[in-house]
Amino acid sequence: MAKIEIDDFLRLVRNRRSIRNFKPDPVPDELINKILEAARWAMSGANGQPWEFIVIKDPETKKKIGDLYAGYWKAIYAIETSRVQDLKHQGFTTLPTGIPGFANAPVIIAVCADPRTLIATVSIAYLCDGEGGPKATFLKNMANATFMLQLATAACGLASQWVSTDRSWMEKLKALLDVPDDLEIHTLVPIGYPAYKRPRPYRRKLKEIVHHEKYDRSKYRTEEDIVAYLRHLRETSRPAYKKPSGETWA
Repeated sequence: MAKIEIDDFLRLVRNRRSIRNFKPDPVPDELINKILEAARWAMSGANGQPWEFIVIKDPETKKKIGDLYAGYWKAIYAIETSRVQDLKHQGFTTLPTGIPGFANAPVIIAVCADPRTLIATVSIAYLCDGEGGPKATFLKNMANATFMLQLATAACGLASQWVSTDRSWMEKLKALLDVPDDLEIHTLVPIGYPAYKRPRPYRRKLKEIVHHEKYDRSKYRTEEDIVAYLRHLRETSRPAYKKPSGETWA
């Protein structure tokens, strides 16, 4: 098996960023194919491989996707108003306007998912509410593929974003992309060259999250600790959602 130096791998992981606005420069098909090849080798329960990918370059289609997501902004913002100001999601302290930055990426990959493939795994996965519920294995499969897409994108010197979908707009997105009823669109991954430099993201220290042999109760966080952590997280992450103009990218 080919060996990759761990320090090189760690450098790749640390340098990966979620970028919300892209240069118009086209991405070579050769790189897109390599990124998709990486996702093809993602892990999945019982090798179910529920993923399929739609590569979207057409400007009109990308604009329509952006319009759909911009409508979704209103629902996100309305619900975020139930939080106190300093705990609101970084991208929704105010209502975003215009078209989402990801819609100007030269390439958007729609990560499609076939829930019927869950039948590949053990039957108990349908019956027991463990590790996230009956559909957990399927969702983890798709998360693995999405992560591989983004890590491979970073390895190509490109940037990406992770754009989730939900039922409130996924059906309209499926209709736009002519996705069969049995399938879902799990995530959108815009890919391109970053239009700005994102600041280094915050991560908890290794000593805070690693336990040996059993859980170290001295590291247990109370509800008050979690709220304080969230405030710190919001403050440190907020710059990543700011445009040069001072407006917010969602």
